[in-house]
Amino acid sequence: MPPSDDSVVAAPSADNDSPHPWRRYVALGDSFTEGIGDPEPGSPDGHRGWADRVAEVLSQQVPDFAYANLAVRGKLIAQICAEQIEPALALKPDLITFSAGGNDVIRPGTDPDEIAAKFEDAVVRLSRDGATIVVFTGIDTNFTPALRLFRGKVAIYNENIRAIAEKYDCIVADQWALKEVQDPRFFEDDRLHYNPLGHHEVARMVLRALNVPNDLQPMQPDPLPRTTWREARAGDLVWARAHLMPWVLRRLRNESSGDAIKAKRPEPLPIITLAPGRDDAAGPGELV
Repeated sequence: MPPSDDSVVAAPSADNDSPHPWRRYVALGDSFTEGIGDPEPGSPDGHRGWADRVAEVLSQQVPDFAYANLAVRGKLIAQICAEQIEPALALKPDLITFSAGGNDVIRPGTDPDEIAAKFEDAVVRLSRDGATIVVFTGIDTNFTPALRLFRGKVAIYNENIRAIAEKYDCIVADQWALKEVQDPRFFEDDRLHYNPLGHHEVARMVLRALNVPNDLQPMQPDPLPRTTWREARAGDLVWARAHLMPWVLRRLRNESSGDAIKAKRPEPLPIITLAPGRDDAAGPGELV
């Protein structure tokens, strides 16, 4: 699947013919940035995700690169601002990715303009030391019946995000325009989180936004299986029992899936790549 030409606003400071300028990257956000849906047993919390994938590419192109990920699943924008911004600034990053507000937007009765006001306050704080800031629009949910009713709110929120990015000179990673992932095959069974294919495509988009050359190639999903109407409705019932009802119950109890979760990379650390095993070297998964 070819990349969408209008899915990103490219970083003006990076040059395709020279190494990128960043040495310390910190990611802030919720489950999207934590990497939920992209299982990786070797990762600190068992998930990889697009941010890890971006950091892996960035680390290969410059020396002394370090990466921290403070994102925690289930967090609302007020929680992200209260719990992640000051720790992030204390790490002295020169590159920040900030994705927040998605969990707020899909809650009934919330106002995308009010959420955006909190987002702008966060961007002002994150801009304090001159780091490059990447912000994200929400995905176009028209392809998924489970979230289609929120499409208008997401669109309003996105326009606010774009205006904030223009005002504070942020880079926009535009999920709304990323048509490749508007397909159920790029999502987990919960229909909310990206699977490895989705995280891979988002990583490619972010690297395009940063104008960083890379070797990541599009991943082709398997063809959709043919299902009858009855089979599709049975699948909807399974999804509602396994994923929708627990989500609703957590809302009613004022609970979050991230209540007992800590950031998986609270400190900026080098990226360690696990090399495949060779007969004359380390075994599978060992460092070489």
